[in-house]
Amino acid sequence: MSFFDSLVVSIFCIALVFFVLISLFALIALFSKVLAAAAAKPGKTSVQVAQTAMQPEAVPQNMEGPDLSTGKLKLKGVDEKTAAMIMAIVSHESSIPLSELRFKSIRAIEEK
Repeated sequence: MSFFDSLVVSIFCIALVFFVLISLFALIALFSKVLAAAAAKPGKTSVQVAQTAMQPEAVPQNMEGPDLSTGKLKLKGVDEKTAAMIMAIVSHESSIPLSELRFKSIRAIEEK
């Protein structure tokens, strides 16, 4: 095999490797967009979801079942309204009902 032939073969192999890498990149980007579109629920925007999460829901006063209180919540540098919003956001983002979450303390982190 001459020098020119080996140069052509090496350039072809390098081009083939780059083509495969670019194809993999395109497939990953395509799959991520398809999965993101499938995961998004049509019909509600993020603003509508946020407004729905902020509306208080009626809670019956005489709930039957196990005791829902798990102790005292310690607030450190946070007022009750802010703590309630934090708990509602955590419940909404994690898709876990608020009655199943246990918060021991909520502390404000000061920026330096």
